[in-house]
Amino acid sequence: MDVGGQYNPRTVEEVFRDFKGRRAGMIKALTTDVEDFHQRCDPEKENLCLYGYPSEQWEVTLPAEEVPPELPEPALGINFARDGMQEKEWLSLVAVHSDAWLLAVAFYFGARFGFDKADRLLYCRKRLFNMINELPTIFEVVTGAAKKQVKEKSSVSNHSGSKSKSNSKSQRVSETQGRYSKQLQQKEEDDGLDEEEDDEHGDTLCGACGEHYAADEFWICCDICEVWFHGKCVKITPARAQHIKQYKCPSCSNKRVMQ
Repeated sequence: MDVGGQYNPRTVEEVFRDFKGRRAGMIKALTTDVEDFHQRCDPEKENLCLYGYPSEQWEVTLPAEEVPPELPEPALGINFARDGMQEKEWLSLVAVHSDAWLLAVAFYFGARFGFDKADRLLYCRKRLFNMINELPTIFEVVTGAAKKQVKEKSSVSNHSGSKSKSNSKSQRVSETQGRYSKQLQQKEEDDGLDEEEDDEHGDTLCGACGEHYAADEFWICCDICEVWFHGKCVKITPARAQHIKQYKCPSCSNKRVMQ
């Protein structure tokens, strides 16, 4: 079990990278891999914990035997409540405890290794907190709150972008005359649309991991909730996407099953 081992991040960037990797693994367990996670949390077994690893993998297993453990331990016995609650409530509860564990691990590294010099310790902790705070919590991702925030932000961005395009188009039409001017105007409009499209995508956040859009990554949009996702986060490749008539993200698919 690779809970921490010899891996000891010592800078703010290394700790944040460790945080994001563990967070991505736990999000997978509670969203895209939820059926597998559900089966592994058998109430007939002993106290089990959900671990996330820097490699973006997850594991449901027994807690560490040594006392005190190498790292802070996640919530114990998450499997016992599996059949005693609604699945959505149970996943939300596990998500809350997972968020608490991630913060505990991140600040454990900060406390143990002190990042850099002693006089910069407080500054580094604040910086780490701000970097972590930029990402949606696991609870927000699992409950759909992150999707709602992304959708609202996208709607505001699209509205303001459409208004800006409309105003700039009217202004250019009034200032240009003749055939050559119209061709020049069309070229300017096309260039402007490309820039605005890039700006809008730049503000887009993945509904699974909460990270920003990148031009060199494959994205796919859910046809139900209209939220965008990294293809790797929902296990969809460009080749597979070509054969999907209507894409439903894991959360929308799970809602349909539970209904």
